Amino acid sequence: MSAPLLSVRGLRKHFPIRSGLLLRTHAWVRAVDDVSFSVAPEETLGVVGESGCGKSTLARLILRLLEPDAGAVTFLGEDLRSAGRARLKRLRRDMQLVFQDPHASLNPRMTIEDAVAFGLTVHGTARREARARAWRLLERVGLDPRLYGRRYPHELSGGQRQRVNIARALVLDPKLLVLDEPVSGLDKSVQAQVLNLLQELKAERALTCVFISHDLNVIEYVSGRVLVMYLGQVVETGSVDALAESPKHPYTQALFASAPTMDPSRRLERPPITGDPPNPVNPPSGCRFRTRCAYAMPRCAEAVPPPILLASDHAVACYLYDGEAALAPV
Repeated sequence: MSAPLLSVRGLRKHFPIRSGLLLRTHAWVRAVDDVSFSVAPEETLGVVGESGCGKSTLARLILRLLEPDAGAVTFLGEDLRSAGRARLKRLRRDMQLVFQDPHASLNPRMTIEDAVAFGLTVHGTARREARARAWRLLERVGLDPRLYGRRYPHELSGGQRQRVNIARALVLDPKLLVLDEPVSGLDKSVQAQVLNLLQELKAERALTCVFISHDLNVIEYVSGRVLVMYLGQVVETGSVDALAESPKHPYTQALFASAPTMDPSRRLERPPITGDPPNPVNPPSGCRFRTRCAYAMPRCAEAVPPPILLASDHAVACYLYDGEAALAPV
């Protein structure tokens, strides 16, 4: 097996809550807690979980847009935390982020062609060459540069703006593309067009992707492997087929049961999960899902369940499967 392109080990990020005249810290939001995974070259890893589970924070930690409190992110064999400013700038040519909100992530004072070419000019490319490459990328993502190049973001639809964001991310020919809910704000028909475009670009450019979404249908369509997060922690990982056919963690089972279906025989009489997510400022001890889990045991409150390897492509952090298999490698 080839070495992973991206490796994350023990990643943690807590945000302080400050108040009072002196803005003293009185609590911490535990956004990401001890997250570990690897992504092989040309693989697409899907990250799924409900809102507030730490997916977007994880995306920014991967690209070091946020500094982690602990843990390591290794990209192309190099620890990003130890990389200096100049080296990090060079590494960022090879890893790009597509943001969730296509309107807020574009500069309203820059034309579309300038927004796409901006990354090239920052890295020293001549303006004329940067503009030519921006035009080629715009044409590839389905936007005629002669028609759209001189327009501003407010003159485009949501789907067109997201195509611009994709072109902007790809103009530097990155190896890793992190997509943070790239189609969540788009109509279903436009979602399908953008997802198909991403699949084509991934194959053309041999991209490695981390695709973040709360939509299981989208994750199943684009991903080869899935990582399920709950309240800042990973509860299950596996191939998309393994999780779709036999989800093991009670939270993963609830996610799949909640997915919309056209099959009347799968209609639910009661919600698959009850209660609200716990407060990330003061999460439950042990397994963070235990307060909403129908299978919770006393030991679930004592310690966080370790990841248990059920098969070569399937691991779950749940005491229900303790003793069935060996601990998953970290």
